[in-house]
Amino acid sequence: MTSHAFAQPPQEEFNYDESKVRTYTLPDLLADPDGGAIATPEAWRVSARPRWLALLESTEYGRLLPAVPVTAEQVERGAGPDGATRVQARLRLGHGPDAPATEVLLFLPPSPDGTPQEKLPTFLHLNFGGNHAESPDPAVRIPTGWVPNGKDTGVDDHTAKASSRGTLASRWPVKLLHDRGFATATAYCGDVFPDHADGRRASALPSLGYAVGDERMVSGDEPGAIATWAWQLSRILDWLVTLPEIDPTRVIVVGHSRLGKTALWAGAGDERFAMVVSNESGCGGAALERRNYGETVRRITTSFPHWFAPTFATFADREMDLPIDQHAVLAMTAPRPLYVSSAVEDRWADPRGEFLAAVAAGPVWALFGREGLGTDTYPAVDTPVGTTIGYHVRSGPHDITAVDWGHFADFATRVLRAPGGR
Repeated sequence: MTSHAFAQPPQEEFNYDESKVRTYTLPDLLADPDGGAIATPEAWRVSARPRWLALLESTEYGRLLPAVPVTAEQVERGAGPDGATRVQARLRLGHGPDAPATEVLLFLPPSPDGTPQEKLPTFLHLNFGGNHAESPDPAVRIPTGWVPNGKDTGVDDHTAKASSRGTLASRWPVKLLHDRGFATATAYCGDVFPDHADGRRASALPSLGYAVGDERMVSGDEPGAIATWAWQLSRILDWLVTLPEIDPTRVIVVGHSRLGKTALWAGAGDERFAMVVSNESGCGGAALERRNYGETVRRITTSFPHWFAPTFATFADREMDLPIDQHAVLAMTAPRPLYVSSAVEDRWADPRGEFLAAVAAGPVWALFGREGLGTDTYPAVDTPVGTTIGYHVRSGPHDITAVDWGHFADFATRVLRAPGGR
């Protein structure tokens, strides 16, 4: 399947040679600014975590967006594929009929014996092309706004088409998740921030009082698309936890590529997510910035300036000066379970850098008496490792596949065993 990430530049422009990775020292997550050490869970919660979160806001992602009222409109329930129950709802995010909205598609697994089920653990992810592209179900509603062009979806005029239905279904193996006992939900990220340079004007940000023109540059911590998509995930969570079928303590946020960056930031800002999964999120996601391997801060902030806070671009070619690195955003999940996944052929996202960030975040889990990855040895391909932090590097290119989802489900089944348990 063709990636929905941008076209990768010629390899000679960027480093893909491990021997050329520069020497670096990561910021110590457990070092107190006054020279002391963070040695207890309470010190992490009260002192260190708020400090690192504020640095991530001011340096990279922009300010966390505020919660708003969520109103479910046009709720529809029907029979979905393979005996599932389909639930669709348009969620109004904010006050009044003109507030932005997102369309959520939820599939509930069939009960094995037809009796009511216990409250279900649930995977929640955003998608790139509209809910209808993620599912072949003919009843799934088609978005009316801007969607990206793509050969996979057959879109060439930024308008969603019925012919796109199910074209990206391989990225969302609903039956596999149902067979493992999970409900699963998705929404289109473009509902709240169309993924293009001018998408800010049509985004949810104006409704929240944020700048959309050049005045955005005055404040370096203005949120961008990633922060807005993370806010969308939290607002969907507001609705999910009201449903009688959903266990509010076992909602897992998942993201692929730029939406993997988003899942990490959503989990950082909203600790109601029981588990966080980042799939091939790379630069600005799970991969260490100080490693000059694959995508760089300069490239990502030049190609996609709308994703991040303006300040992040000022660290182009000076990643060593960053007060944070990506192990810090991973650590924001602690002590909840975290899963990071890579792909061998996706060198642009620096698989080894993603693994090393997970290793470097591990001491925060240790504060809570929990083992993180449990190893600093890079694993064999297609061999998951880890305890409370999980990791695998899959064979193949940049994508999210049934293999990946299977590992996520296996990990979640182990670490979120019982209803209400973590």
